[in-house]
Amino acid sequence: MMFSRDDVETARATVYAAMPPTPQYAWPLLAQRLGLTVWVKHENHTPAGAFKVRGGLTYFEALARRQPEVRGVISATRGNHGQSVGFAARRHGLAATIVVPHGNSVEKNAAMRALGVTLLEHGDDFQAAREHAIALAAQQGLHMVPSFHRDLIRGVMSYWVEFFESFERGQAPDVVFVPIGQGSGFCAAAAARAHTGARSRLVGVVSAHATAYLDSFRARRPLEAPVTTQLADGMACRVADAEALEVILREADDVVAVTDNEVAQAMRVLFADTHNVAEGAGAAALAAVMQQRARWQGRAVGIALSGGNVDSATFARVLSNQ
Repeated sequence: MMFSRDDVETARATVYAAMPPTPQYAWPLLAQRLGLTVWVKHENHTPAGAFKVRGGLTYFEALARRQPEVRGVISATRGNHGQSVGFAARRHGLAATIVVPHGNSVEKNAAMRALGVTLLEHGDDFQAAREHAIALAAQQGLHMVPSFHRDLIRGVMSYWVEFFESFERGQAPDVVFVPIGQGSGFCAAAAARAHTGARSRLVGVVSAHATAYLDSFRARRPLEAPVTTQLADGMACRVADAEALEVILREADDVVAVTDNEVAQAMRVLFADTHNVAEGAGAAALAAVMQQRARWQGRAVGIALSGGNVDSATFARVLSNQ
């Protein structure tokens, strides 16, 4: 997944036409609590509240050039990818249909509808919704926007380039923890590391209740695993993508799993120490740091607060369950 300098600069120009770079901070209370410096990249501060919007912008820019005849698109999501598709489709004047599983986040659904998408519910998990979206694309002549694609990664890569370029050469954190859903975030981090020459180790983070990528990493081949997470819907992946896994096998120092309880604690810590709201997947990287902090005492680590789109009722339960 290598990108040329022109690839990177074109992607950044496309992203920055719609949004500014997001901030990052080393929060003192996190350092005091954990005994290490934690650099937080705030992708919860994008126009769609999550990092995915960057990939949608670059994907649709490329789609407009390569297939200008496309008038309607469809995709499947648990929320943030769907907002990315809706946000970018609206900028290009395209109709968008999004398929979500039953029981999906109420507020993520509302956010997608507010962007003008037609929202359909189908199946009990992301994979079922995805398969239905693929079938509808064929039936209705719609362009199917995938969850993992080079043009998505080009945009997502822009935030990791921002992150690594913010440090003097050789001064980037010792390790960066990256949540894994379908794999675009991790692949983007790896590509940005190569592009900037950073030497940070990359550790992937999955939900302990959705272990397809952890199991696949250990077996060194794509595997399927059940999804039972009640909190980290952004990591609720049942089937590992072969192309993403190839990158993870080559670039990851390790892949670790965090439980819903660990994620909930990280959500509480982020709110207490930074006053930022994190959704489950958005807090997963910090949950991994908290789990692994003995190994990194006195060092610097990096995380992405990759999204803040959590339902109010869910967040209230998390905050009250201390």
